[in-house]
Amino acid sequence: MATQNKQNLAMIPNERIIQSIFVMRGQKVMFDRDLAELYGVKTQVFNQAVKRNIKRFPDDFMFRLTKQETEDWISQIVISNREIMGLRKNPLVFTEQGILMLSSVLKSERAIQVNIQIVRTFIKLREMLSNYKEVKEKIEEMEKKYDQRFKVVFDTLKQLLTEEEKPKNKIGFAKK
Repeated sequence: MATQNKQNLAMIPNERIIQSIFVMRGQKVMFDRDLAELYGVKTQVFNQAVKRNIKRFPDDFMFRLTKQETEDWISQIVISNREIMGLRKNPLVFTEQGILMLSSVLKSERAIQVNIQIVRTFIKLREMLSNYKEVKEKIEEMEKKYDQRFKVVFDTLKQLLTEEEKPKNKIGFAKK
């Protein structure tokens, strides 16, 4: 049966975890509701376990979003009105260190396996970002080395590596 549980956990795609990682206050975080879902428990039960072990979660491991941050998050993420109405408190978010600490709080087999998978996903993200920075640095180095003949090539590569921030369209209807 333990083998079957591990196989079921392997079914959680890394993309599902990656989609649950957001940047808040300059840190990569995961929301309590997403973590609870991954661990297979209700958010309330998850938060009670954290509250019972609150000394393990300093501000750099976990923090509660402000009302404004919560509103901004809700406006960016499509969640139903029913889910919004269910938010009695602003959500808790956990940094990578906080997620590591969860392994000492949540001790079920599922929690252990999910934690391992989340940590591996964070490591993969870090490696991807590192590779991205290395490629960008090498291109800049080559650009300095070679003359104007390759300017068009370097400009094109820079455009490909630069993420464009597109203005977000407002959702809903506007009053006339």
